[in-house]
Amino acid sequence: MEVTGLSAPTVNVFISSSLNSFRSQKRYSRSLTVAEFKCKLQLVVGSPASCMELELYGPDDKFYCKLDQDDALLGSYPVDDGCRIHVIDHSGARLGEYEDISKVEKYEISQEAYEQRQDSIRSFLKRNKLGRFNEEERAQQEAENSQRLIEEEAQASTIPVGSRCEVRTPGQPPRKGTVMYVGLTDFKPGYWIGIRYDEPLGKNDGSVNGKRYFECQAKYGAFVKPSVVTVGDFPEEDYGLDEM
Repeated sequence: MEVTGLSAPTVNVFISSSLNSFRSQKRYSRSLTVAEFKCKLQLVVGSPASCMELELYGPDDKFYCKLDQDDALLGSYPVDDGCRIHVIDHSGARLGEYEDISKVEKYEISQEAYEQRQDSIRSFLKRNKLGRFNEEERAQQEAENSQRLIEEEAQASTIPVGSRCEVRTPGQPPRKGTVMYVGLTDFKPGYWIGIRYDEPLGKNDGSVNGKRYFECQAKYGAFVKPSVVTVGDFPEEDYGLDEM
């Protein structure tokens, strides 16, 4: 086959390999030498560049030629968009060897050794006082959480268990129900109000993550923040369910 030059600076090709069953689509510069191209393919197929044999196939999967001149430019071969470059591995690796990650040896490091490293993410966060290593920001956040908890406790203290109420949450119509629980929970921080709705508009039966806070039918129970609960004279509506 005659080797011709193509003017487009980059090309989109599919990469396949004798070591695995999948294909990947990549964009490469035509100005790469075949040797440089092989080095980039190492990260795609896992084969050492020195153990690669490259075959070029057209968009119709017809064999074109071998890319066998390491010092030749990729663009000097008839490589066009949609072509496939197949990597034949001669390293002795087996088909699928790089697909099963359970066979890959994991690098592990102790917490003590990781703490001593200066090039780690943890070290970077410490040096720049970011995230949990920003003591001022963490103290401010803890103060805000404490203040929020005090405010929620004050609001919750005005909502007696057994009282009728109306719940107004953003984006939802008002819902009436009975207060069944007031206090802290295991599923989320802060004070929560357990409501038994008059209609099946809730999310649970009074229990969350296996812990029961109150009793009600499924889909009648919900937990909301004290700020959206109004206690008052909200009689249960008669929907005529007992009429014949």
